[in-house]
Amino acid sequence: MFKREINTELEKWQIKANRKPLILRGARQVGKTTLVKQFAEKFRQFIYLNLELEEDKRIFQNAHSFDELIEAIYFIKNASPLEKSTLVFIDEIQNSPAAIKYLRYFYENKPELPVIAAGSLLESLIDKQTSFPVGRVEYLALHPFSFTEFLDAGNYKNELEALRTIPVPVYAHDKLMSLFKKYTIIGGMPEVVKLFVETNDISEIIKTVNNLIIAYKEDVEKYARNENQSRLIRFVIDNVFKYASERIKFNHFAASNYRSREVSEAFRILEKTMLLSLIYPTTETKLPLSKNLKMSPKLQLLDTGLVNLISGIEKEILLGDDLTDTYRGKIAEHIIGQELLSKEYSPDASLVFWVREKKQSDAEIDYLINHNGRIIPVEVKSGSSGRMKSLRIFMDSAKTDIAVRFYSGKFEVTEEITPGGKRFKLLNLPLYLCSMVKEYIRE
Repeated sequence: MFKREINTELEKWQIKANRKPLILRGARQVGKTTLVKQFAEKFRQFIYLNLELEEDKRIFQNAHSFDELIEAIYFIKNASPLEKSTLVFIDEIQNSPAAIKYLRYFYENKPELPVIAAGSLLESLIDKQTSFPVGRVEYLALHPFSFTEFLDAGNYKNELEALRTIPVPVYAHDKLMSLFKKYTIIGGMPEVVKLFVETNDISEIIKTVNNLIIAYKEDVEKYARNENQSRLIRFVIDNVFKYASERIKFNHFAASNYRSREVSEAFRILEKTMLLSLIYPTTETKLPLSKNLKMSPKLQLLDTGLVNLISGIEKEILLGDDLTDTYRGKIAEHIIGQELLSKEYSPDASLVFWVREKKQSDAEIDYLINHNGRIIPVEVKSGSSGRMKSLRIFMDSAKTDIAVRFYSGKFEVTEEITPGGKRFKLLNLPLYLCSMVKEYIRE
């Protein structure tokens, strides 16, 4: 089993004084069940309830009270109510409105018992009359493997140690760039990473990715309102991967005859599955960053490996010299977005990019990150820093004096100047250092 960094968050949750039942969110096949079963090894007793199974679902449906439910769980699962070191895991909870209803009572009547629930598309699959008890549950989001998790899974101990050294040793650069390119090609879906570590067989990896996409499309029946919407959502899934990191318009998406409203609804549904996210721009250069929902969003898919292998561009990446030039620079931008999200454990976390408010302006910054109340612009660009016109325009009106550029080159810090004469520090970070960006900003 591979270690996941979110384990630290689970450990914090476990020892909290006012712990609530935990809802673990995440797209299909990102490893939710595996994660919880691994975490359960810290407990002497583990009670697993899979609500895809009728016999487990009936435990909740047939209970007339919370006390009866608890007794039934211990009895049917042959567990001891006297064992204090117990973890209860309710998997696929979206299949049982009754189980969702009972979550509040675990918090109110039995707070000493740690309970984790997981499922996919929780907002859309549950009965309309059912909702998660407000204020009585808490949430964490699980994403595909980050680059550091990928290194750990592959047992690249020396490389991981070098990555976490500030500044990163120059001698480690070429090896880390090579590994980051491999990570970018295959992505971070757990089953794919496992195949890569065990076999390094790209044909098997492509087969696995295709099976994942088939599974996502089969899920459509569970949440589409009707057959027309099912067809539209499948159409979006078939076409969406070629628009990674691009700004999209809903109207006539992918040269179709579909209208804006129906396409927009299909995208919202797929956002709930966590297969994709829509990144909206802001025109602000200081907090709070209000997103402009009337502007065209940029598309972030669940995993860059899925984008590459479905689009058939893995060879272009493998043979290319500079990742930031591949596929018009969109793959490098996409993997940086994925890396930034991988460290965000709130399901509400989202990315944001910047556009200039001035009309007829094409000034755009790839991402903005909030670091201790400071807005830090992030660009993913090849070549010399002198090419970054948009960054200088942003820095002229921003209150920060630090900017970040991710590229394929080695780490260096340069002093730059805006058209208005403002001097600022530019952190030129190799792509593989995305997970360490906040540590470098602090330095």
